[in-house]
Amino acid sequence: MTSAPHEPVTITPKIQEALDARDALAAALSRAGVQLPALDVRTPWPDEREEDARYALVHLGVCSAPVAHALAAVITNGLTR
Repeated sequence: MTSAPHEPVTITPKIQEALDARDALAAALSRAGVQLPALDVRTPWPDEREEDARYALVHLGVCSAPVAHALAAVITNGLTR
């Protein structure tokens, strides 16, 4: 999440939910040996103040082809259990 350096970030329940989801996903991927380079939480409207956000999104960022293949393998292996 980004905010101006002088403004404190307000953690609303929806933003906290997205932060928790981001952390759970990062931990699960780490246990599977996959690390996405950028996991972030964002509100869908850049001009909306965070305390007024209706919901927040877990932004998965971009990754290299090898990381995408590793992620696909982890998902496929999970489906075969």
